[in-house]
Amino acid sequence: MSILLIGGEKGGTGKTTLAVNLAALRALAGRDVLLIDTDIQASASYWAQSRDEAGTQPRVACIQKFGKGLQTEVRDLAKRYQDLIIDAGGRDSLELRAALVAAERVYIPIQPSQFDIWTLGRMDDLVKTAQGFNPDLRAWVVISRASTNPSVSEVAEARSLLADFEHLSLSPAVIRDRIAYRKAARDGLSVEELKPGDSKAAEELRALFREVFDGE
Repeated sequence: MSILLIGGEKGGTGKTTLAVNLAALRALAGRDVLLIDTDIQASASYWAQSRDEAGTQPRVACIQKFGKGLQTEVRDLAKRYQDLIIDAGGRDSLELRAALVAAERVYIPIQPSQFDIWTLGRMDDLVKTAQGFNPDLRAWVVISRASTNPSVSEVAEARSLLADFEHLSLSPAVIRDRIAYRKAARDGLSVEELKPGDSKAAEELRALFREVFDGE
């Protein structure tokens, strides 16, 4: 069983994209997974609803949870599902803080820009505080929405700036800004299920999936 949080302070980094794709891949692997949407924009919930309306199998169950009771709810739900994947909105919220205390792992997507990297100091502090209550919590930063242009060196530049954060590790996975993610989301699919598919997008997600759930 695993409790995974996809969250961070910065909006527009692809948190929901990662959360729904990982949930779908986990379901395709035969796991009983619950997607928990704690973002008032409810994008993950709309994705799951589109999937249900299309009758896509396997089904990915999704619920919305808000407020200070989230931590208790997550621990209760963990008894009923094999995996929980929490999508937290791009801001410092009660839900993000509660999810950090309940989760085993958090992946923090950022775009490879200085503006996004500046927000990581605050996330480093939030993870440190959460580890006081939840010592097993581990946190990774994953570069998301990176340029598909191989001549752009922003990923390497971002990696060089991420070494200063004591409580955050850098994921080797890189998720690039591909239209396939938007096409798949529109229909309640993962990029693995998209027809015609995008092999590069699918392999990026599979690499992150293997990292997150290695051996489980």
